[in-house]
Amino acid sequence: MPIDVTVPASGESVTSANVGMWHVSNGDQVSEGQVLVTLETDKVSNELEAPAAGTIEVLVAEDNEVPIGTVIARIQEADSSTTTPSGQDAPTASATPGSQAVPAASPTPEATVSVSEPTPAAAAPAVATAEGGVVDIVVPPAGESISSASVAIWHKKDGEPVNAGENVVTLETDKVSNELESPADGILKIVVAEGEEVPIGTVIARIHVLDSAHATPAPSASPQPGMEPQAAPAPSASPQPGMEPQAAPATPPGVASAAPTPVAAPAPASAPVETASPTPTKVDFSLPPVRGELSGGEPISEGKVTRKKMSMLRRKIATQLVSAQQTAAILTTFNEVDMSAVMKLRKQVQEEFIKKYDVKLGFMSFFVKAVVQALHDIPSINGTIEGNEVIQNHYYDIGVAIGTDKGLYVPVIRDADEKSFAEIEKDIIAYANKAREGQISIDDLKGGVFSISNGGTYGSLLSTPILNPPQSGILGMHTIQQRPVAVDGKVEIRPMMYLALSYDHRLVDGKEAVTFLIRIKECLESPERLLLQM
Repeated sequence: MPIDVTVPASGESVTSANVGMWHVSNGDQVSEGQVLVTLETDKVSNELEAPAAGTIEVLVAEDNEVPIGTVIARIQEADSSTTTPSGQDAPTASATPGSQAVPAASPTPEATVSVSEPTPAAAAPAVATAEGGVVDIVVPPAGESISSASVAIWHKKDGEPVNAGENVVTLETDKVSNELESPADGILKIVVAEGEEVPIGTVIARIHVLDSAHATPAPSASPQPGMEPQAAPAPSASPQPGMEPQAAPATPPGVASAAPTPVAAPAPASAPVETASPTPTKVDFSLPPVRGELSGGEPISEGKVTRKKMSMLRRKIATQLVSAQQTAAILTTFNEVDMSAVMKLRKQVQEEFIKKYDVKLGFMSFFVKAVVQALHDIPSINGTIEGNEVIQNHYYDIGVAIGTDKGLYVPVIRDADEKSFAEIEKDIIAYANKAREGQISIDDLKGGVFSISNGGTYGSLLSTPILNPPQSGILGMHTIQQRPVAVDGKVEIRPMMYLALSYDHRLVDGKEAVTFLIRIKECLESPERLLLQM
């Protein structure tokens, strides 16, 4: 009697669920309690287990959204009353009729064929029945706030051999990228295609371990036993006339046994040779189909346009920016700074600085130090709004935006008020390298109280940066441009930079924001102020 597998209720506000991934294929044998499918709602992911053992019939394919209560599969229970006797009928039928040796002899050749054929088929049962030979690659936890990850790039193709410790896939979350290594030597079977987003803990691939334990039985089972077993089956296969088969096995040392033996030996010898060679090259495991084969991350061309799924990082950036615009009262104030003093100081000390610290003195360390000094003087910007409360920060972890091909990262320079210029420059370089290599971690991005964005590296003359919630301020740097300015009543050409301060007007008043930006301007135009903390 079939048993329905339905989508369970997941709360009053949840009316539907998406069939995320089937862990079994249509027609598979399943056991009671085995995980069948992962369901995704707009709140949580849930795994359904088999209510009984039997054969499963999948009714709803992956990536289909269905209402709560929908039957997505049926399990045809295994009938023990029919399977047990049928399994015993064959032995009892062949054992009890002693005079019926002829019918027993006819299945015997078939049995010998099945003994030689398991050699090619041995690979599938070894994987299917011996779970020790299959190692799952799952999406690891990546932090409390991260519930899913996207399969960005497979570094190996489906069916290729991999070595333990070799990078096989790059995963992307809404914050960081991560590379997973192969847990063992074997053959890679990809379950989730590139571009697919899956919950944490999802099996995205399997490694089928091909060790000596699985490789040796196949050849050893056919050639060596072939001498003795084949001597018995050979005469039973050649004489089909009823009584003579019994005479042949009754006199195995006779001429009949000597002649068939060399004839029977080549047969098994040729069979294993042909079946053993394709076994390592042809990898055909009975696994679920690769998810996303038709709807993965590959671009889809539609005439004059091309569609491609957004990466998780890009989706997270979009969500953050829209959320910032909707939840904070963002206002931007502008000023300009004469970079002559900073550029002159850098030119004077650059060589000695490099010799002593093995790093160049850049502009960003000046801006980080200037921001720290301004936060000391205008502490309201070093705060956040949490509900109806104002959280005042008494530490100075400054985020520095770094652009990469994959998107924007804002790693945080910890305790910037206690670090030297050289330490800040080294931190920035280290973060930039990690960002380019996709090695930025969640801890690198946590806890900033203020951010600095440098659009000037791309030639931006002026912009209005968007807050990085829950921070209350962000400073925008822009390109340095030679412009005429009035200096002591005279017109001079100076290297000028526009500065933009975006701030949360709910917490910071205009007077405080303007004073904050002027304080940064003063620190940069008179760098000695940074040394004196003025």
